[in-house]
Amino acid sequence: MADKRDYYEVLGVDKNASADEIKSAFRKKAKQYHPDLNKDDPNAADKFKEAQEAYEVLSDESKRKMYDQYGHAGVNNSYASGGANYGGFGGFDASGFDFGDIFDSFFGGGGSSFGGFQNFGGTSSSRTRKTRGSDVLMRMKLDFEEAVFGTEKKFNIDVVEECEECHGNGGFEPETCETCHGTGTVTSQRQTMLGSFLSKGPCPDCDGLGKIYKRKCSECNGKGRIKKNKRITINIPAGVNTGDRQRITGKGNPGTNGGENGDLYLEYVVGEHEYYTRDNDDIYLEVPLTLTEAILGCKKMIPTLYGNVKLTVDAGTSSGEKQKIRGKGVNNEYRRHKGDMYVIFRVYTPKKLTREQKALIEKLKDTDMTTREINDFDKFVEKND
Repeated sequence: MADKRDYYEVLGVDKNASADEIKSAFRKKAKQYHPDLNKDDPNAADKFKEAQEAYEVLSDESKRKMYDQYGHAGVNNSYASGGANYGGFGGFDASGFDFGDIFDSFFGGGGSSFGGFQNFGGTSSSRTRKTRGSDVLMRMKLDFEEAVFGTEKKFNIDVVEECEECHGNGGFEPETCETCHGTGTVTSQRQTMLGSFLSKGPCPDCDGLGKIYKRKCSECNGKGRIKKNKRITINIPAGVNTGDRQRITGKGNPGTNGGENGDLYLEYVVGEHEYYTRDNDDIYLEVPLTLTEAILGCKKMIPTLYGNVKLTVDAGTSSGEKQKIRGKGVNNEYRRHKGDMYVIFRVYTPKKLTREQKALIEKLKDTDMTTREINDFDKFVEKND
């Protein structure tokens, strides 16, 4: 297909569709266009792959956001993996979508006699297939400075690992299952709206393994997995903010039958600062001015994230006025962007005056040159009387 269609159009959903609606639409398209169900349609395979590609983008929150903003160009090279990849976290991508589940629901459970699911990123519905481990989500609190400048964190996490004693088998001295003769599956005939089909399902006696262990592993109690508490060290990039998620590849739960581990996702919750306020990568700071500093102007030392900077305050500065200091915001390593700092001036009027101060203010009052705005307001008051 030379020209890519809009992904929302491919799945038949509108742009405000929820994650559940997108998943449901993809299930329907997968059933509709799977090549084994449409052998007379030469375009079925392309349509199936098109639906899979659309789902892979729209089911991932960060990819969907990029697609909504930039179209196909925004997601062309966004599928890199590995390392401590930092980014948004969707439920799962299409490579982890269990197409076997789609056909289980269509044929009433068990794997159908149709093959080729794995050719399109799915997996066989047999329990002997390699299954990727589930992802783990963990929330982590960071101080304001840790989030701004980045840091190294060490923490403990409970993980489920393959039992080293039995290598994940759950037992010892395997024997071929007599029910399925070592295949791990049993075949049955099913009636569907499309007619009669042979359906394969996991063997109930060996749980789809094709073998039965005479001796149960005492280390894992026959489960093949053990829960452990592990200490993990990670580097958090500078510039993360509340709600940002970082993926740690392979630190989730283990897969089954040799499947790869899931990933660990860290979601950050950043604490507040006593003086600074953060808006994305920009920093805001309220700076107090005395009445004379605001009237006459002054030089003011401003504490930025990277040290003090001398700032010129213009004469006649009013409370609430802002001044930008370029490049003194958050240096966001992931987005390769550096924010700015905004100084907001707050003019403090003294509530208690000495006699000398009052006398000076009275003299100022006699020589006060009112501004055009005040004069215009006074005229409005007179007109309204």
